[in-house]
Amino acid sequence: MLTDKRVHKLSAAGLLISLGIIYGDIGTSPLYVFKAIIGNRLITSELVLGSLSCIFWTLTLQTTVKYILITLQADNKGEGGIFSLYSLVRRKGKWLVIPAMIGGAALLADGIITPTITVSSAIEGLEIKYQGLPTIPVVLIIITGIFFIQQYGTSIVGKTFGPVMWLWFTMLAILGLTFIIRAPEVFKAINPYYAYHLLTTSPEALIILGGVFLCTTGAEALYSDLGHCGRSNIRISWIYVKTCLLLNYFGQGIWLMTQEGTRLNDKNPFYHLMPDWFLYYGIGVATLAAIIASQALISGSFTLIAEAVRLNLWPKVRINYPTIQKGQLYVPSMNLILWLGCITVIFLFRRSTYMEAAYGLSITIAMLMTTILVSIYLRLKKVPGYLVVLFLLTYGLIELTFFIGNLAKIFHGGWFALTVGCVLFFIMWSWSKGRKIKNKYVRFVDLENYYSIIRELSSDISVPKYASQLVYLTSAKFSSELESTIIYSILQKQPKRADVYWLVHVDVLDQPYGRHYKVIPLISGKLIRIDFKLGFRIEQRISHLFRLVVQELVKSKEVDIISQYQSLRKHHIIGDFRFVVLQKVLSRSNTLSIMERFIVACYNTLKHFSLSEEKGFGLDLSFVTVEKVPLIVSKTEEVNLIRL
Repeated sequence: MLTDKRVHKLSAAGLLISLGIIYGDIGTSPLYVFKAIIGNRLITSELVLGSLSCIFWTLTLQTTVKYILITLQADNKGEGGIFSLYSLVRRKGKWLVIPAMIGGAALLADGIITPTITVSSAIEGLEIKYQGLPTIPVVLIIITGIFFIQQYGTSIVGKTFGPVMWLWFTMLAILGLTFIIRAPEVFKAINPYYAYHLLTTSPEALIILGGVFLCTTGAEALYSDLGHCGRSNIRISWIYVKTCLLLNYFGQGIWLMTQEGTRLNDKNPFYHLMPDWFLYYGIGVATLAAIIASQALISGSFTLIAEAVRLNLWPKVRINYPTIQKGQLYVPSMNLILWLGCITVIFLFRRSTYMEAAYGLSITIAMLMTTILVSIYLRLKKVPGYLVVLFLLTYGLIELTFFIGNLAKIFHGGWFALTVGCVLFFIMWSWSKGRKIKNKYVRFVDLENYYSIIRELSSDISVPKYASQLVYLTSAKFSSELESTIIYSILQKQPKRADVYWLVHVDVLDQPYGRHYKVIPLISGKLIRIDFKLGFRIEQRISHLFRLVVQELVKSKEVDIISQYQSLRKHHIIGDFRFVVLQKVLSRSNTLSIMERFIVACYNTLKHFSLSEEKGFGLDLSFVTVEKVPLIVSKTEEVNLIRL
């Protein structure tokens, strides 16, 4: 397997890998873009040339300039995506979590529609040969198969992605060229006048823009997959990809102009570029490209959720690592959600023509959120203020125009994407807000005040020993303080005598990768704190990491973990370890506002369905005790009670 540096470095292998991973979404857009733009409108040369001009300048301004040249600069230690971008800028303002959550929710909503529209568009090409062919069962089987194989990992399939997508893009270019050589004057559509003329004279200009926007829907994926291939490989491979896409779009434009004065009537211009003998081969390659596009988006959704979990923007969920390949992960709950969403889209809209009406709205929102966060990033990097304002106004205006154009889709299917996005945003918002409400009322105490009693308790043989090594997870950022609930658990709920008390704190870094730790001996040989600093893409296997640190401390003779029981100590038997996980229960005497009660109720509901804290931190369950402790959020009201 290629190392990260070799993949990220400009190379033939890196370019091929980037073709397979990065461009699945934007690369399959020729399957449905012109079909969405033309719809049932009368085909005219003004409509075709204006649409081609819009496509050319959208790919140039939106994809090339904004994403390839500007946004790819905002890499977080080589990683991209809206949550990586948020990690870079979040210290500039707490409000930045809102555009990050909106963008993340919109991208996940897009992950439900993209596989269905792409696969449906590919399979519907068979209708040219077999009119009335029921394509829905075929689409259902392919979609279900894609989601089924996720649990086994896709590293084997992934090795074929690059060559297949190279074949796909080359096919796009050749098909387009076979028509362009007949009418090379079509390139006059590069002149922005044709786009301007169409948008200023057509009464349906905004609706047409909604279709045009579909040519750049995969631009966000370019940035999200930055960590897989590296900036140089993406930028160079984009030259080839964009050339192939434009050749195909211009080829479709020439075919459409041969149909001037007629209507499409559900015909797909893409398949009419193919000679009759090539149709089956073309549909086969298109189907493979559609599967790859779906796979890339599903994998991207898994990565997005994993990042959200570690940034505390999503409930803890099970994350599996089916292969040893770096970055390869599988989120069962999200896989199920995406599959159910795709099945719903198939039965709800049935054909790609109707799916197009639901597609694009959520991505315009995601792009707007990225524009906001990139503006903050550029300011952070000391880019002159007037250039930042120019970037924000230019792309804010472009994306708002696309958003308004896509608003017409709300009543034709866009409501579905919007509803899914709103539900996903609400989950993120209520989880994040609920955690903050509960954490706001967590009380911390000065740990130094308890040093002597902890030392005495550890030596008090009149108290039954609870564990040789007792471990607590703490959220206290400073070693000088500790949650009152942990002190309550050790001293009051059930006095817990141990030979050594351990405090473990996990800090999620703003960078994607990194495993560091720091040991702070608070009471020599009795109370030790370990601070782990982990990247937001690192699996939090705390039991394993804790064991490694303890082994290092034993080697350096900083701690003694041999059992203190005389019968065991003489045989050098290691003492038992016990993790205590505290579940903080809100007191019924709290005085939360109505809104706070609602948020906490939503948070508790999500927590009920989420992964438990001990599983989320990767603790060995055979060494874990879960203990409920009260979280007092307000002082009890004084009551005048009279003794009779």
